[in-house]
Amino acid sequence: MQLWPSLSQAASTFQLQFFSNTSRPAFHLRILTFNIRYATDSPFTNEKPWAERVPRVLNQIQHETRFTDGTSTAPGSPPQHSAASIICLQEVLHSQLIDLLNSLNELPSSNDQLADGPIWAHVGVGRDDGHQKGEYSPILYPVIVFKLIHTETIWLSPTPEKPSLGWDAGSIRLLTIAVLEHRVTGRRILASTTHLDNEGSKSREHSVSIILDSLKRVAKDWSTEDVLPVFLAGDFNSFPTQEAYLDMAKSEYVYDLRDSVPEGRRYGEDITFTGFQKEKWSDEQGRIDFIWLGPGDAVCKHDHGVKEEVEGSCQWIVDGYTVLPNVFDDGVYLSDHRCVVGDVRLLN
Repeated sequence: MQLWPSLSQAASTFQLQFFSNTSRPAFHLRILTFNIRYATDSPFTNEKPWAERVPRVLNQIQHETRFTDGTSTAPGSPPQHSAASIICLQEVLHSQLIDLLNSLNELPSSNDQLADGPIWAHVGVGRDDGHQKGEYSPILYPVIVFKLIHTETIWLSPTPEKPSLGWDAGSIRLLTIAVLEHRVTGRRILASTTHLDNEGSKSREHSVSIILDSLKRVAKDWSTEDVLPVFLAGDFNSFPTQEAYLDMAKSEYVYDLRDSVPEGRRYGEDITFTGFQKEKWSDEQGRIDFIWLGPGDAVCKHDHGVKEEVEGSCQWIVDGYTVLPNVFDDGVYLSDHRCVVGDVRLLN
């Protein structure tokens, strides 16, 4: 007499309960956004060189994306791809991007080209010349899980089609966009990342307008559905009380992923920018790194229980929000920012 169901039966029962109110299948997506701090020749106090930081940055990224890069499918089995990760980074120099892609793709460190697989590929360019000069804000995606359909770079300036400085900005800024298609389901998503200016309030304000207009345009042009799911991740150099955040929020085109997770279910820290000296940079510390989901009503309203109420034609179910640590017992800061992680399900 079998008192307990088999593991497969239990899993099937749980899955049926989890989606009991809808026949729409879903795949799990983990979104990371991380300003890794560029490899400077003039480090701050407590800031270690990139050569010391990179193993720790990679360990954290690999920990957070394990089993979500498409490589965990058994050889010879049909790909399932029920879970995937997309990594959005900021302040990445060309040499740093090579380091990260070599390691994530398990390639020799002597490789001096930007790897295009076999596990991870990237989209994005150096902001200063549209090629390799200056900081990248790249999107990294697992090539086994996603096919790249379209990508473009938009400079946050009055001349968005070319590398250019915008308004009162202290540095050239850009938006990186990728339209990705899930290889198993055929579902498309618009992934995007940015790094707004830290000096110019006017620049941040105008940049938000360009970003929103660009996302709407690309979503319309590349959708195979009525609505193309969109996410935007990055360093906004704006607290939730300041212009860039407020303008994004009041657009009602995208919503802060964190707001869909009750406070008691959020994990980790609250502050995303710490600096390298806690006391000296206390006024600048706060939450400035965000993940936004859209468009509009695509974000599902649910009660975070097993039997969820998924309303209408919403597409994003938010399951978790995390801010990871950026320093451990050895005292080496991975970056002056903390990595932000959002866990979602995308309904078909």
